Amino acid sequence: MSILLIGAQGQVGRELVKTLTPLAPVTAVGRQQLDLTDLEAIAHQVAAAHPKLIVNAAAYTAVDQAESEPELAYRINAEAPQALAQSAAKCGAALIHISTDYVFAGQAGSPRCEADPTGPLSVYGKTKLAGEAAIRAALDQHIILRTAWVYGAQGKGNFVKTMLRLGKDRDHLNVVADQVGSPTWARDIAIAIAQLSQQVTQRPGTYHYTNSGVASWYDFAIAIFQEARALGMPLQIQTVNPITTADYPTPAQRPAYSVLNCQKTARLLGHSAPYWRESLRAMLQELAQSGHD
Repeated sequence: MSILLIGAQGQVGRELVKTLTPLAPVTAVGRQQLDLTDLEAIAHQVAAAHPKLIVNAAAYTAVDQAESEPELAYRINAEAPQALAQSAAKCGAALIHISTDYVFAGQAGSPRCEADPTGPLSVYGKTKLAGEAAIRAALDQHIILRTAWVYGAQGKGNFVKTMLRLGKDRDHLNVVADQVGSPTWARDIAIAIAQLSQQVTQRPGTYHYTNSGVASWYDFAIAIFQEARALGMPLQIQTVNPITTADYPTPAQRPAYSVLNCQKTARLLGHSAPYWRESLRAMLQELAQSGHD
């Protein structure tokens, strides 16, 4: 078996290189090697690699920016996955594709199951949902893995690294307390995908995977600073104030309740995901030891 990894330089992609390489030869491509707006280039890449499995960890993830760039977001989040699925079908490959909690409206007070009605509130969510539909239409042998609130040691654009950066320089911060979800470490997602890759042909379909437990962004920020302080990371932050979504308007509307029901995935993997705070601690320990910002 050979694996083609798309989005190899992202925060999940870099972890996937580590978890997939022990399983099979991996062709890992990032945005320098493959322009996901070029659908012909996608087809050529898949034909050249002739993989048995494609893992797509790439996406347009600038949630607010997508509101003003809907065509670009749609190209990368819907048309590119469709091209990957069509190319996979041609060469007999399976596809694992990462999707998002943003396909749901986030109004329910109980964790969302895979078959629950979708209702994205943002351009980002709508384009990711369109990508899911395109994959289902083009390829039977697929796993769509929805996750949420992803952070990792790699990359800059995640909540943990943003909080650490701001916490170094500021005495106080305001953080939204009325949006709830499950913070999820990129490494845990990559480990789960490596395990799912063994079952994609037998158990295709849509799955949810996040770290277990629930937090608001405010809870998450408090935990980040507590764990970082315990590790001796340099922080100036003194107070974190809880605010409402209405106090911090953004171009894109976000789900208020982003908790995903992951029981179906836990049954398939044979275990539940690690608790979010344990994974946060492990990621921060790694960050502290590596000396990365």
